[in-house]
This record gives sequence, C-alpha cells and structure tokens, in this order.
Amino acid sequence: MAAHTGGLTAEAAVAAVRVSGLTRRFGERTVLDGLDLAIAPGEFVALLGQSGSGKSTLLRALAGLDADGEGEGQVSVPARVSVVFQDARLLPWQRVLDNVVLGLPGDQAGRGGASLGEVGLAGRERAWPNQLSGGEQQRVALARSLVREPELLLADEPFGALDALTRIRMHALLRRLCDRHRPAVLLVTHDVDESIVLADRVLVLSAGRIAAEARIDMEQPRDSADPRFAEIRTRLLAALGVTRETDKS
Repeated sequence: MAAHTGGLTAEAAVAAVRVSGLTRRFGERTVLDGLDLAIAPGEFVALLGQSGSGKSTLLRALAGLDADGEGEGQVSVPARVSVVFQDARLLPWQRVLDNVVLGLPGDQAGRGGASLGEVGLAGRERAWPNQLSGGEQQRVALARSLVREPELLLADEPFGALDALTRIRMHALLRRLCDRHRPAVLLVTHDVDESIVLADRVLVLSAGRIAAEARIDMEQPRDSADPRFAEIRTRLLAALGVTRETDKS
C-alpha cells in the first residue's frame, strides 16, 4: 500500500484521465478537496471509500454530470465517455436492441447485435427489458456502453444490486470485455474483494482526497484464496479504517 503523494506524476502527460486540484462543495460541505488523479489509457482503476466520501461525486465530475456542485480544479477526459450505473436504466418502452443503440446515428442494428453477442445476449434483441433478469439488464447496460467504443468507462457500483453468483459472473464478463475493448476504467465500489478481483490499481478516497493506493500485480483470473489477495485485502481494509480490533468492538 502506498500513500498518495498529492501531485500528478509525469505519467499524467499521457493519461486518459487527468484531474488536478479538484474541489467540489455542496453548501458548507466540501466533498472533494484538491483531489489529484491520473488514469492511464487502458488502465482499470477501482475507487473505494466510506459512504459519503465523494466516490460518486468524483465519477459525476468525470462524466460532466455534477452541475449542482461548486468548486474548482482541472478535469481532462477523453472525447468518448460511457457510464454504467447500479440501475441498468433501460427504457421500458424500447426493446433490448433499441436500448443498446439509443442515440447512435443511422442504422446501427448490426453493431448493436454484435455488442449484445459480446455480453451473451445474442437472440434477445427483440425482448422487452421487463423480460430480463437483473443480471441480464446489466449486461444490456454494458453492451450499450461498449457499443460506443468508449475511451473511458465509468462504472458506479454496477453490480451492487445483484446476487453473489451473478456478481461473480459479471466480474468475469466485465474484465473480459475491458481486455478486449481497452478503455480506461474507473469503477466505484464498496466491495474490497470486487476491487481486487477486477482492478489494476485500487484507490482509497478519504477526506476528499486519494489517501492510499495499491497496485494489484496478480494475473487474471484472481483467486481470493491466494495469500497475496488476503494481504492486499487486509491493507485496503486498514486504509478504510477496518481492522480486527474494529471488528471486535
């Protein structure tokens, strides 16, 4: 575990995402406080933090969806950005294929069908969203995001509402799709194990800044029984203020 030094490195010059001195206030409350961040092209970064630490605020700032907040700082992101939320946010009056290609110019049925095939939903193009399970709806949301070939994929707890078995399957799917399409990824999650399974680098957000980070130098797929996995989990939990003594109290 390395403490964040507070400044952008030389790597930021070629980063897909560059954030410098980002501050966001809501009334008298400062949620992000001079935050610095760089994400390399194709890098998968997971962001952990306690509730209210500013994880979703940072994601919305990168997505350009934080008009309600006040503050300053510089944010640079690629031209093509896609967002996946915890709720699949499918239009119930549109069929699955129409949801995937929503907003794309021209006839994109072939492209949309190929994207559905990538997430294991070939043949479900004409289904209605309410005919799909929660996991299938999130697969459609992933297809909708990746059909646009984003340079940056922002994911705000996309698997938080799914059961444990479906989450495991979605982890494998997301990692496989990201390896294929190679966007930079920022995943917001409360799940420490999920962050270790998926990410190249895990950041811990505290007091409005990146307080700690861990690089995950383990080959995919990752085994939670691996002693290295347990060591990283312990260090990340400690950075989040969770220790064995905390558990006993």
